[in-house]
Amino acid sequence: MREPSWGWRLLAALTRCRRLSSQVVPRLQGPKRPAARLAGYSGPRHRGDHRRAVVSRHRVIVIGAGIAGASAAFALARRGADVTIADPGLDGQATQASAGIIAPWASSSEGPFYDLYAAGAAYYPQVIALLAEAGVERTDYRRTGALIVHADPARLDEEQARAEARARAAGDVAGEVSRLGGDDVRALVPVLAPELEGVFISGGARVDGRTMRDALLAGAERHGARRLPGRARLLPRPHGAPRVEAGSQVLEADDVVVAAGAWAGDLLAPLGLRPAVEPQRGQITHLRVEGVDTSGWPSVLPLSHHYLVAFDDSRVAVGATRETGSGFDPRVTARGQWEVLSDAFSIAPGLADATLIETRVGLRPLPSGGLPVVGALPRMPGVHVVTGFGAAGLTMAPITGDALARAILDGETPAELAPFAP
Repeated sequence: MREPSWGWRLLAALTRCRRLSSQVVPRLQGPKRPAARLAGYSGPRHRGDHRRAVVSRHRVIVIGAGIAGASAAFALARRGADVTIADPGLDGQATQASAGIIAPWASSSEGPFYDLYAAGAAYYPQVIALLAEAGVERTDYRRTGALIVHADPARLDEEQARAEARARAAGDVAGEVSRLGGDDVRALVPVLAPELEGVFISGGARVDGRTMRDALLAGAERHGARRLPGRARLLPRPHGAPRVEAGSQVLEADDVVVAAGAWAGDLLAPLGLRPAVEPQRGQITHLRVEGVDTSGWPSVLPLSHHYLVAFDDSRVAVGATRETGSGFDPRVTARGQWEVLSDAFSIAPGLADATLIETRVGLRPLPSGGLPVVGALPRMPGVHVVTGFGAAGLTMAPITGDALARAILDGETPAELAPFAP
């Protein structure tokens, strides 16, 4: 039998810790802080001379309020850390534009990237439950399935074999994998082209990036986190974590998390560091199919084409471009708009009469090495970075934020973060 990957060991550990926490963690004082329900906390540990109990109110500043920063802030705050979120509100933040398909079993990714991708999808029901416990109900997360489509049955045979193997390894979260003919495909998504057949993965889910980010930030605030608007910069000092200038304030903390996406390099440059990430522009167009209930449509994943993601308000998002070398340019371009719409109509001609609502633009943090960059920075005490998820941030960020929170508060880097060390 194949040895479980680190991603699945991480998910299993989080689940075990959640069970144990209800038995071993004493109840904290004050509203909205039931310590017996703090998932992932298994008692205080030590790092040097500093005790890591929840009641220590360990101070952490998170720079960035996209999906990576929001995930880390929520995971830290629900464990009792004193969290401040510096939110620069940068134009072009990737999360602002993201329409997330959570279906890693349909991807061609391999190795540590896929392990994190799959573990992130499996963790989603848990983070949704944790948000609900904090009183945050709206996330726009919904399991509607994922549909791989193509006109060549031989290509679909290959995709089906891979999806079935991955779904077996994933267990219940991936659901069932089934082959669909053209009529069945169009019964699920009526706007698709008649020549397309498909492979359906019932456990696939979708989430709106803006809504999920806002839910995580609200959850962090319910646990006591504070948000400061305005640009932030690091102020290095000889010993200890750097101070952070946020707006008109200068803040001190025990640890700083740099979750600034494609801007992480610019933020860390004054410290003589620059993570190997660059901005990659993505343009995604939102359409409204008037009078049609799209809420149950699966996410559509054409081979060699852009995707379609349906939402609850007769809205369908199509895209997205992957414009490497774009720089920090968050414009909607004529070429990008043409690419998105022409690609969408080639697989879904039924969308041609839809109403064009808007085109969103995000600058993804694209890692040069192909893997996210997560963990403590070498020779820079108290500074941690989480970036480089590319197009997979909505799936990967919640579980990664949880692992990073454990690393900061326990003082021990989880082995599962090793492949992504800066």
